Amino acid sequence: MQNKIHHKTIVLSDLHLGSKWSNAAEVLDFLRKNSCDTLILCGDIIDGWSILRGSNIKWRRIHTNVMKYILSMSETTKIVYIRGNHDDFLDRIQPLSFANISIVKDYIYESFGKRYLVTHGDEFDNITTNWRWLSKLGDIGYTLLLNLNSFYNKRRSERNLTYRSISSIVKRKIKSSISYIGDYENHLAEVAGKRNCAGVICGHIHHPENKFIGDLLYINSGDWVESLSAATEEYDGTWKIIYYYSDETIKDNSVRTSLQGALGIRVPATI
Repeated sequence: MQNKIHHKTIVLSDLHLGSKWSNAAEVLDFLRKNSCDTLILCGDIIDGWSILRGSNIKWRRIHTNVMKYILSMSETTKIVYIRGNHDDFLDRIQPLSFANISIVKDYIYESFGKRYLVTHGDEFDNITTNWRWLSKLGDIGYTLLLNLNSFYNKRRSERNLTYRSISSIVKRKIKSSISYIGDYENHLAEVAGKRNCAGVICGHIHHPENKFIGDLLYINSGDWVESLSAATEEYDGTWKIIYYYSDETIKDNSVRTSLQGALGIRVPATI
């Protein structure tokens, strides 16, 4: 059996177990190949919204297996589960601690003398907090985009090509999306600074990132619907974003060319 890669900390967010778009098999494979002292589940681990919609219930055995494996990790790993907007049903029970597991709304993670604010991030998203109906409408549009993403990657698989996320390309190229992401990141960094933290760790927008905003470290662990990414902290104090598929960071133009070939259509350079 292949030796596990051990990290000081692993951050996973937006697994969306219970949604048909969750790449649960890949999550389980990642966890079997990577271990850590602390596992932070940074929200939207279980997709309560999909389950409540009824018509989109896709809770499968593999989703149960992911949760069972995470629970088994608690024997040697500290697990912190942050409540997200898609698993807001946890509001009824958090804060809750049992065995080596804590379920909380947010968390201050301390490491190497530094404090990090850990939050899913939905509270700092004006659309999610102030326009819940618009957020759910956007969730439907996002589902349509994931349908296209599924078709595109099926065509790629037939050509023995690896997975590639269409929606992540769209978010990188559409100006309003870029502005939204920038505002979100800056807002979270500002909040972390006011709480005397050296950085912020979050999820929610499915946009993996590891960068400094001023003097504050901003880390978004991404998701397991599109980017299939995680944030890791190593024993020298460095943070990394790692991808399940190593070529996820391929350039936009190459992706556009690949997209045109897979779908058999012309894709504008603005995408």
